[in-house]
Amino acid sequence: MTCMKLRAMTIEAATKMKKALTDKMREVAHIATTTDCWTVRRRGFIGVTAHWINEDLNRCSVALACRQLKGSHTFDQIAAALNDIHTEYDIREKIVRTTTDSGSNFIKAFKVYAEESESASESEEQDDHTDEESGDDVEVENVDVADLLSQDDGMEFQLPRHQRCACHLINRIVMADALKARWNDTYKKVYRSAFSKCHALWNKCGRSTLAAETVEDACSLQLLRPNTTRWNSLFLAVERLLRILKDKGEVTIRNLCNDFKVSMFNPAELAFLGEYAIVMTPVAQATNILQAE
Repeated sequence: MTCMKLRAMTIEAATKMKKALTDKMREVAHIATTTDCWTVRRRGFIGVTAHWINEDLNRCSVALACRQLKGSHTFDQIAAALNDIHTEYDIREKIVRTTTDSGSNFIKAFKVYAEESESASESEEQDDHTDEESGDDVEVENVDVADLLSQDDGMEFQLPRHQRCACHLINRIVMADALKARWNDTYKKVYRSAFSKCHALWNKCGRSTLAAETVEDACSLQLLRPNTTRWNSLFLAVERLLRILKDKGEVTIRNLCNDFKVSMFNPAELAFLGEYAIVMTPVAQATNILQAE
């Protein structure tokens, strides 16, 4: 089978799948969507999923798109991509909410291009009604037509109402509170010393295949490396380190630190990491439950 034929078959299958999905969503009255952007190997992507409740009260979820997003992930680029995807599946008028993280580009995209909330519309109607009742003369302001046309009035694209992801908000709140705790000098000192050693181990394993194999041979587990874009990643990385410490003993961690030329954790730092895991466990469980929903 040639590459050209395989490509043609893939496109044909994708077209049929898209048509079947469009026909299925045509029967649905209300749809919620989610979207996110990310970068992999210097290429940006945007993903969109759709969700609804069917007649049997079962939740249905589908992936609508995972396509390359060229250029910077600016608010207008995101708005254009979302508008195209919603229009492509003919669901633009059916979407009740679109859930995203609290990134500034998403917030601005929906602030500029999304429908007004009901509360905002009611407030404007109330203000108009008040002006009519007052009977005061309305002041007329002359404006330059060219300036008016050049302004971005949010009519270029049409986005649904915005819903910020609860998991992402909880994660940001917890991270902000953890940063505030560093105002305490004692906490700040042990926090920095403990996590500097953790990051030294994580970076060694992440950058060296030999180091990763050494950890796996000694611990029967790999160390997890935190990722700033993944919820609970720091907690999970600390939890894995503590699990190895519990199962294999302090000697194993000490040997790894010696092999990687990293300073060994002192008792205060190990106690701090243990308390960190205890405090963060309810937050991790809550975000896992919300993500499952």
